[in-house]
Amino acid sequence: MTSAGDAAAEAASGPRPRVGLLGTGPWARRTHAPALAAHPGSEFAGVWGRRPEAAAELAREYGVKVYEDPDALFADCDAVAFALPPDVQAPLAVRAAAAGCHLLLDKPVATTPDAARAVAAAVAEHRVASVVFLTLRFAEPTAGWVAEQAERTGWFTAAAHWLGAVFPPDGEPSAYADSPWRKAKGGLWDVGPHALSVLIPVLGDVTEVSATRGPADVVQLALRHTGGAASTAVLTLSSPRAAAGVGLELRGTDGVFALPEWSNVPGAYGRALDALLTSARTGVPDVRGAEFGARLTEILAEAEGLLPE
Repeated sequence: MTSAGDAAAEAASGPRPRVGLLGTGPWARRTHAPALAAHPGSEFAGVWGRRPEAAAELAREYGVKVYEDPDALFADCDAVAFALPPDVQAPLAVRAAAAGCHLLLDKPVATTPDAARAVAAAVAEHRVASVVFLTLRFAEPTAGWVAEQAERTGWFTAAAHWLGAVFPPDGEPSAYADSPWRKAKGGLWDVGPHALSVLIPVLGDVTEVSATRGPADVVQLALRHTGGAASTAVLTLSSPRAAAGVGLELRGTDGVFALPEWSNVPGAYGRALDALLTSARTGVPDVRGAEFGARLTEILAEAEGLLPE
């Protein structure tokens, strides 16, 4: 993976790629915009949002152009970063790819397999690069830990949990609670991609899925993988605050290995942009790109279809 220093060195030999941001919510303000502004190998070019006043405010804060039309932003940029609900993101990503823009996507890419596959097809057809920002695959030390575990063999089982307190039964909701798609789709779709993004590269693709509901939006997945191992994942956005947390444990012939803690999400986003620019420069698709994002959507949609009403 290209480091920020490498990206800066590469940029010194020519104009820095221009990157536009689509979205103005808390995720865009806290992660995307700061990371884009700080990135040494690219230029933060401008902002478009569904709320013009919020887009204007965010653009003013970073001294970049505000766009009233996403297609105008696509025309001015080499790459675009998405901080939008998944089913708003997907059709705009297809349009951006057709305009020749490389795509830094958010997870999930979409909430239907057809929409996610359309994004992957557009990436392939228009020969643009794509990366899905799956935090654990870019944050450190988790990204390095996943790569290390993927080199091991003899895995037997794994257990993951992502218990978010976005909509806690006790206390105030989080800054991300004012999100209709999260309320509608719950932890399966919001944090499920994170768990799968670690389980799949280590244990192999998912071959069998079962799913059941718990309290609130709790979903428990039981998965079978191509490597032969079985895994589970418990997912929610409605955990009591005292019970919230993230963990993943792998067990196999080499022992027990636990996911390390991580921090600095804007830094992780900068590394995701490094990966996108590297893929764009080399023409080599990133394994965390739109094709992987589409596969995650297929698995999550299958699980959702198995859940009791």
